[in-house]
Amino acid sequence: MGGYDETPENFALNAKSFCTEGLVNMIGGCCGTTPNYIEALAKMVRNQDRREPSPKSDKLMLSGMQEFIYGPHIPFVNVGERCNIAGSLKFKKLIKNDDYDSAIAIAKEQVENGAQILDFNLDDGLIDGKK
Repeated sequence: MGGYDETPENFALNAKSFCTEGLVNMIGGCCGTTPNYIEALAKMVRNQDRREPSPKSDKLMLSGMQEFIYGPHIPFVNVGERCNIAGSLKFKKLIKNDDYDSAIAIAKEQVENGAQILDFNLDDGLIDGKK
């Protein structure tokens, strides 16, 4: 079990700003938080206002350089999927070889050919994340 250098009361006091700023829906502990820590959190949140959820929209809003709002008025969305190293060996080789200009050219070509959204995936065990 882990441990903390602070008291349960100080732990709860440090977490209070997350509640007062409306940043959390629920709060709790992890390894090292004994029942005393959870009890201190429970006492602290008892007097806090609940976070008000944002109004729900029937539109999916995405953005980059230009706003894209998807909704019932758009029956089809063309997604460019060639910037995905899991699905494109060519793109993966470009990224692995640091040939970013050619990789960007693939993205631009998809947009020029009508892609409204680009699927970028650069998550791969062969790429050095430290670089």
